[in-house]
Amino acid sequence: MFAKPFLGAMNGHIDGVYTLSKHPWNLDSIISGSGDGEIRIWSLGRQECVWRTPNAHRGMVQGVCPVRGKTTDHFISVGSDKLVKVWSEKESGLTADGHPEAIATYTAKDPLTGVDHHRTKQQFATSSSCVEIWDVNRSQPLTTMEWGADTVNTVRMNQTETNVLASCGTDRTVILYDLRTDSPIVKVVMALRTNAISWNPMEAFIFAAVSIANEDHNCYIFDMRRMNHAANILKGHVSAVMDVDYSPTGEELVTASYDRSIRLWKAREGHSRDIYHTKRMQRVFCARFSMDDKYVVSGSDDGNVRLWKARASERLGPVSTRERNALEYSEKLRERYQHLPEVRKIIKNRNVPQAIKKAANTKWTMIQSQKRKEENRRKHSKSDSVPHVSERTKSILKVTSK
Repeated sequence: MFAKPFLGAMNGHIDGVYTLSKHPWNLDSIISGSGDGEIRIWSLGRQECVWRTPNAHRGMVQGVCPVRGKTTDHFISVGSDKLVKVWSEKESGLTADGHPEAIATYTAKDPLTGVDHHRTKQQFATSSSCVEIWDVNRSQPLTTMEWGADTVNTVRMNQTETNVLASCGTDRTVILYDLRTDSPIVKVVMALRTNAISWNPMEAFIFAAVSIANEDHNCYIFDMRRMNHAANILKGHVSAVMDVDYSPTGEELVTASYDRSIRLWKAREGHSRDIYHTKRMQRVFCARFSMDDKYVVSGSDDGNVRLWKARASERLGPVSTRERNALEYSEKLRERYQHLPEVRKIIKNRNVPQAIKKAANTKWTMIQSQKRKEENRRKHSKSDSVPHVSERTKSILKVTSK
């Protein structure tokens, strides 16, 4: 009830923080990119910047990701200036201004909107008007894949089934690709535009897509083997959902929203288990779990990178065996009696900002009104002329396979 999940805000960016990336082998490191073209590497333990380059891109940094392979200090950034840059904390030279210089720069044909790296190969994928596969050591893309999308918002490679990647576009499509054939395999047309994608690190066929339209502020979890319906829908946000990320265990998710809050979810439940917010935090554009599943990092429009505890009431630091047993016993008691009204009220109750509470009440009223209208139409129409439509299929308009 009195837990304080907020650990600290890492200041330094002048513009909003629009992209974050964690390193799979460095638990203490997080990379952030801002709207003024600046890239910073932060130490989560010290909560300070350890590396920065202020003029990485002319314009907004659209994506950053580490280079997975032999090196542990290389990473890639893309921006709206059509440039792909490879950086190194140790090997980067210095410009005339004394700032780090990219060790390699490649030029794309269109402004780039996202980037993600292959788990084992020296390859990475970028999104623009199409999806392009690059080699770190070559200046031209190896292959180009597209399926009718005007602009691809983001691209994510599957880190378990490494030959599969997914993208989402401005035409409300979610497309899956196969690197073995260099072609798309399935396209899903959603009722609303999708903004971000995250693959489950433990289940290769599960991924989460975020819908950001004003009428529907939900996160949809899909099974790529059965794309005609959503495996789960996460409801709770009252404004556009901007980003989503799975925990390393694959059991939880974190979402960042335009309503100035982040929510933590259990992947198999439909409502958030916790909501984090501060008075000064503005619209949140990105959020990431740390690689040890203990912390959450968020980047917002006010230029701050904030650090939170993944479990608000968890004690930091070493815990004795006796204390750990007591905590586990208390957790089991909560699970056993969670359905009792007195216990449920304490577990579910969260203090939220007044704006979110009002918006949630308004949204609930609108949904109930739509349900009543649909039920009245069903009562006064011919039999089966107004069929029941499942919530998990309502948002999917069309599924096409190649």
